[in-house]
Amino acid sequence: MEISAHLQGILDTLPTKPGCYIMKNAAGTIIYVGKAINLKNRVRSYFHADASHDSKTRRLVREITHLEWILVGSELEALILEMNLIKRHRPKYNIRLKDDKRYPYIKVHWNEAYPRVTVTRLMETDGARYFGPYTSAWAVYQTLDVLRRIFPYLTCDREITGLDKRACLYYDIKLCTGPCIGAVDQAGYRQMISDLMDFLAGHSETIVSRMQQEMETAAEELRFEKAAALRDRLKAVQSIIERQKVVFAADYLDSDVLAMARTDGEACVQIFFIRGGKLIGREYFILEGTEETTDSEVMTQFVQQFYAEAASVPDQVMLPNQLEEAQIVSQWLRSKHGGKKVKMFVPKGGQPQELVQMAAENATETLQALRAQWQADTHKQELALAELQSAFSLSQPPNRIECYDVSHTQGVATVGAMVVFEQGVPAKKMYRKFNIESASPGAPDDFASMEEMLRRRFKRWQVSQENSTPAAPGAKTDESFARLPDLLIVDGGKGQLSRAVKVLEDFGLFGKVPVVGLAKREEEVFFPHKSESLMLGRHSQGLYLVQRIRDEAHRFGITAHRARRTKQGLASQLDSIPGVGPARRKNLLRHFGSVDKIRVASVTELAEIVPLAVAESLKAHLE
Repeated sequence: MEISAHLQGILDTLPTKPGCYIMKNAAGTIIYVGKAINLKNRVRSYFHADASHDSKTRRLVREITHLEWILVGSELEALILEMNLIKRHRPKYNIRLKDDKRYPYIKVHWNEAYPRVTVTRLMETDGARYFGPYTSAWAVYQTLDVLRRIFPYLTCDREITGLDKRACLYYDIKLCTGPCIGAVDQAGYRQMISDLMDFLAGHSETIVSRMQQEMETAAEELRFEKAAALRDRLKAVQSIIERQKVVFAADYLDSDVLAMARTDGEACVQIFFIRGGKLIGREYFILEGTEETTDSEVMTQFVQQFYAEAASVPDQVMLPNQLEEAQIVSQWLRSKHGGKKVKMFVPKGGQPQELVQMAAENATETLQALRAQWQADTHKQELALAELQSAFSLSQPPNRIECYDVSHTQGVATVGAMVVFEQGVPAKKMYRKFNIESASPGAPDDFASMEEMLRRRFKRWQVSQENSTPAAPGAKTDESFARLPDLLIVDGGKGQLSRAVKVLEDFGLFGKVPVVGLAKREEEVFFPHKSESLMLGRHSQGLYLVQRIRDEAHRFGITAHRARRTKQGLASQLDSIPGVGPARRKNLLRHFGSVDKIRVASVTELAEIVPLAVAESLKAHLE
């Protein structure tokens, strides 16, 4: 292929050291990330006229207009950096986990005196214990519902002193052990939470024996209510244990069993979790971008991406095939496993091989079922995107659509709303709201508000591009702003559209980002620099999709506006009180959390934040 002078200049200056390379298209979007021991040799190989290149690689190379690289000190550092870059940018030519969201974890707040148990999508280094990730939040909540009946943990935020006069309803219905009233002491409560964590980790033998001993001791001491409660918990634990399939001896190494099924550019990886010799659970994950890649490459990418997010790594991993770069992956897993070696192997016979085969069969069945669902659900979305591509004369289906709306009440608490649809469905984690700063109460200017919002949005895009350069490898970017839309919709007619066009022109994006205006009255679609509007077919899937997107932008904007207006209204109650200015109002709200809590606070409590005279004034005005 013919290489541009710009690209050739970059290829000629590539270093012969280890690192990661970043490939971009004409729009500046990162389309592929790779790693190499020798950057010069690896990157130049893409541009050789090599008949062995598959069609996916040839398509990638045709799109490359710019190259960047980041040098590292070792092959392991390159692997870690590659994983982080793929996770951050999700390049379309890389193999990646399908769902662009954080998976849920069960979080045990072990760093608290009386640990709570919650669900989170963010794993932090905060002293808590995490279990997961899981693919279904619903399944996580179902699991916790069962666990809470066995290990009735706290769900309230009250300060636990053991001196409260009354417990809440959960204590009465046996869904809390009542540490607030001293029904269980701190040591007893933490032991119960420790048992819960052991149970989640698949190690239940010590729990059963301890419960058995505690139940017998309570009965001997004639504490029959305590003994009955332990008996019920013991039965519940044993019931779950009986449903867990025993596959190895209890002292067998904790293991994960992986297998895969593939079709049409996607792969389903099934994982069986073996703990204490028992099959305690299973999860499946979908990867995309797997077309024309080997099973070994797909499984290697899955192992890296899954265990980068996993709360723990087992002693061994059973695989359906050998991994690429198995030695460096093993070295990385060892660092994730507290320095202990993680055995990775392909079973050749016996029970381990049967488990891999069983996982493969599950993966095949799961993928077939999911594809049937996807075909039923996505047919209309694909049709809608194809209709919009044709009606709006787009070069490709608008897989990422952004819609903008402005909400206010006579210019008060003006909020701009940005909603994002990907593949025809809402990508809610990408939604963003903008508190409009240029709006004047009593004199609303929707055009100026729309322009401010769009300028801030594309300014954030500019920043994200700067942060993705080798000069800023550690800079944080907001993924919602890091990508450009395939179609931008502004809720409004020609006036709103003209402001959007002006912003795109100022950022050099007009012509690169297709933009339309949607008028509410007749659902007319307006195009830049054209007097005629377009009316989509009344029963077309394209119209239904545009309406859903516009309605979602309106809903999201109204919700954000009401929240801001309510906050301003509550804060204004404080502004009218003598002695309370912006700084004191902010300190009061930060300390008490709301105006209602300030209202019920005592003068003494208020005087801890503001002078006594102001505290008395607050009490008098708010009562």
